[in-house]
Amino acid sequence: MMSQTMKTELTQFMEGLHTEGLFKAERILEGPQGSRITVGSREVLNFCANNYLGLSDNAEVIESVARTMERWGYGLSSVRFICGTQRLHKDLEEAISRFLGMEDTILFSSCFDANGALFEPLLDEQDAILSDELNHASIIDGIRLCKAQRFRYRHSDMQHLREQLIGSRGCRRRMICTDGVFSMDGDIARLQEICDLAQQFDALIMVDDSHATGYIGQRGRGSAEHCKVEGKVDIITTTFGKALGGASGGCISARAEIVALLRQRSRPYLFSNTLAPAIVGGTLKVLKMLEEGNPYRERTVANARHFRERMTEEGFDLVNGDTAIVPVMLYDERLAVRMAEELLKEGIYVIGFSYPVVPKGRARIRVQLSAAHTPDDIDKAVAAFVTVRDRLR
Repeated sequence: MMSQTMKTELTQFMEGLHTEGLFKAERILEGPQGSRITVGSREVLNFCANNYLGLSDNAEVIESVARTMERWGYGLSSVRFICGTQRLHKDLEEAISRFLGMEDTILFSSCFDANGALFEPLLDEQDAILSDELNHASIIDGIRLCKAQRFRYRHSDMQHLREQLIGSRGCRRRMICTDGVFSMDGDIARLQEICDLAQQFDALIMVDDSHATGYIGQRGRGSAEHCKVEGKVDIITTTFGKALGGASGGCISARAEIVALLRQRSRPYLFSNTLAPAIVGGTLKVLKMLEEGNPYRERTVANARHFRERMTEEGFDLVNGDTAIVPVMLYDERLAVRMAEELLKEGIYVIGFSYPVVPKGRARIRVQLSAAHTPDDIDKAVAAFVTVRDRLR
């Protein structure tokens, strides 16, 4: 039972967050995800979802999900190796492997679980992990679960990575780990240079492509395609919960030997329920749609470019990039939270990000563009940013 002292400490902590203007209460959506959502019985434009291709409420995907549930059921009530593998799961693993250009794939309930499953079976105290300092929390947590030596290099600093590779030369195996697209800044990893260094120093490369799969690269194959290093990345982890329909689920795609080992040793795979058939069916439908042509990607890229150009014209400070993630830098934590609140009043749904999600002094509003947005939606968002900025000056 929680002591009175602990209750008091927690209450004081929450009151402190309120005082600092950093408390983040959940906002309840009263309908499906899309470019327009209903919040508090009011329809607003949504500019903070990972719905990059606009497929979260796509009618074809929803129909495919319904058909899948009718044929394959709601759930498996089992892990994969007992009685939880349907032909459907193998079809998705094969489809993802083809899409990403990898040898084999293993499914998880999320990419967070995939990253948590990856490192411990492959690396121990004789090995080393070299990780970009801005990598996603799931990579950081996955690394913590294994006994490998840890080397952190400054964000996209290739000279510092080289120094860390030199410093880890005594280790048996080395793995360079990076986001493909960094979720808070929206920049793309320098994979060409990372691959060159990995070849020079005989290191493996792992890329979390959660914010890239589906729309980055000429065919939407992700950051490796964008950087022209397909076939040189050893391990790709990614999610189905962003561009690929936005539900849940994730995977590790890699060389066949790596996947075979993970099937025997990765704890989230061995001890978690099988990915629900509905998620598998929906993701297979999305991949089929993208294989047949990806006009969604083109709209996403065009929308992001349009938003960047208009916001730059209005004098906002943006982080440079070529992705659908556009950080509007405000630097002040209270201002970021207040501006997001005022934008909601103007019909624009965004979130202010502050420490510890981003470094202190780097507060921002992260705007995310979708293929579902129209040019008019974007112009309304820019106008709202201008109105709120002038109001808060």
